[in-house]
Amino acid sequence: MNTDILITASSKSFPPLLWGSKVDEIASSKLMLSDFQTPIVTLDRSALDHNVRIMFDWIRNQGVELAPHGKTTMAPILWQELLDAGAWGLTLATAWQAQVGLASGLKRILIANTVTDPTSLAWLSNALEADPALEITTWVDSIETVDAMEAHLPRLRRRIPVLVELGAAGARTGARTVEQAIEIAKRIHDSCVLELAGVAGYEGALAHGRSKEALSKIDNYLDAIGTLYEEVAVLGLIREGARPIITAGGSEYFDRVADRLGHFAKVGVDVVLRSGAFQIHDDVLYFHNSPMGREIGTEPFHSAMHAWLRVVSHPEPGLVLLDGGKRDLAFDEGMPVPQAVVGISVKDSERILRGAEVTKLNDQHAFLRLASAETGALPPGTVVRFGLSHPCTVMDKWRVLPVIDSLDAQDPAVIGAVATCF
Repeated sequence: MNTDILITASSKSFPPLLWGSKVDEIASSKLMLSDFQTPIVTLDRSALDHNVRIMFDWIRNQGVELAPHGKTTMAPILWQELLDAGAWGLTLATAWQAQVGLASGLKRILIANTVTDPTSLAWLSNALEADPALEITTWVDSIETVDAMEAHLPRLRRRIPVLVELGAAGARTGARTVEQAIEIAKRIHDSCVLELAGVAGYEGALAHGRSKEALSKIDNYLDAIGTLYEEVAVLGLIREGARPIITAGGSEYFDRVADRLGHFAKVGVDVVLRSGAFQIHDDVLYFHNSPMGREIGTEPFHSAMHAWLRVVSHPEPGLVLLDGGKRDLAFDEGMPVPQAVVGISVKDSERILRGAEVTKLNDQHAFLRLASAETGALPPGTVVRFGLSHPCTVMDKWRVLPVIDSLDAQDPAVIGAVATCF
């Protein structure tokens, strides 16, 4: 699980004294976060454990399965924690990501995408032929996709299992109607190299937020996925001898998927959610939109990722420049949120940061506007902790991230590290 990766000068913000160490040796270094350079993004061990525990407790109570989307972290060591907790398998977004997964020891993979690249298809067919225990299932959303796959797939002992994907008008991929999806399913059934394993969709492209209108749109779409499954099952288009699959569910509406499609699990179907962001969670996007702890469950998820930035300039009253920017922090789903000033009391920290906001990011600078024009409130050298948004676009900026023991400690202990494969 890539724990033997070496820390080098390319391991952003790791201290030079760790260069040459392996990732799995970080825990024995007994370093504190203050020994690391800034900017740095950390993962909180207690939050990671909390999120996995409450998600899988909820999953088990629903009677559905979870194949978390691994593209969120691309961190095999975190994937393994999900598998150890009871994940049905892992979802990935591309053939290359699936290759990383296979190299990391995964045995059941959903590729939540169509695969039409000839080199990728050759790898896929060879991998399945070489290992009878390996399960890799991909998506199809048009007859043309079937044609493209057939053009590059040899006839082997094993057919490639695929899911017919239902989309919606104006959304991302997927057949636009149930009727179109049924015709695609018929074409798959007639293929000599593919076999229909079930149906798939992604509701997150249809709406955002938890308004009545948004939830109604999501529910109607999920009901259409259920109708599609029933139709193709009645027509006898799904492969024999294996449990069929119905899969949907990102990190905002997984509760609706379980509510609208969960009943299929009682009739021998693997109803598989693909939520992946919950493991890391965040302080903006999913903090506001996740149903966990609000509409379902008893506890909310906790953000496991935080940025620690150092003040480099206080050039004018009310404006502070810090040393982290677009190269280090996500900004596509919300700016970083100032949470605490390191080294001072909670009361003073709250006073200084009350009303403060990050208004802009350059490549290597964050612009923090203070509500008060108090001079010298955050002098150069001061470290500020920030909450972040959207783990998918935070994690991909870091090859290795330190894992800390306690977010609230004045100087957290670094108890490990996570290497990514972006």
